[in-house]
Amino acid sequence: MFLLSSTVPAWADAARTDLGALLVDHLHCERKAVENALQLVRRYADRAGMVEALARLAHEETAHLVRMSALLEERGLPMRHDVGNRYAQLLRAEVRPGEPARLLDSLLTSAFIEARSHERLLLLGRAFAAAGDHDAAGIYAALASAEERHFELFLELAREVAPAEADARAAELGAREAEIIASLPHGPRIH
Repeated sequence: MFLLSSTVPAWADAARTDLGALLVDHLHCERKAVENALQLVRRYADRAGMVEALARLAHEETAHLVRMSALLEERGLPMRHDVGNRYAQLLRAEVRPGEPARLLDSLLTSAFIEARSHERLLLLGRAFAAAGDHDAAGIYAALASAEERHFELFLELAREVAPAEADARAAELGAREAEIIASLPHGPRIH
């Protein structure tokens, strides 16, 4: 497995303690995924194959953003401001300057964020199902599947960019990702 640590199943119950905060956090995570993909498109516009793949990813992430917004509205939960994502901030701080290291690290950190999201959305889907909230369970199961595809895409792109270095750098970043996720409290957040 790509991730070097696993989230304890109890995390999902802690995350669901404030459904409004959880759904808003998830909405903002989807927004940031769109922004990240488009930022990579802008920065690396000369990489046609990568641009097309990331544009498609941004389109799918935008659909997820719309779905999370609709879920908030359906549940009568208010929108809240983004409070930041310490996990992503700490992980992205590991991106090295200078090319091609910057591109490789950007793709790999994105892969880790998507892989962790995949794992956690699966846990949330199961927790919602166990609680009898089959609508949310279905939404989270579908979103988890998409996050898995996104993780695989970022990893594939990283391996194309730096075939000789990608797996070794992924191992380094994987160790740091495990430290970061272990240092964060459990609460109504995706990460």
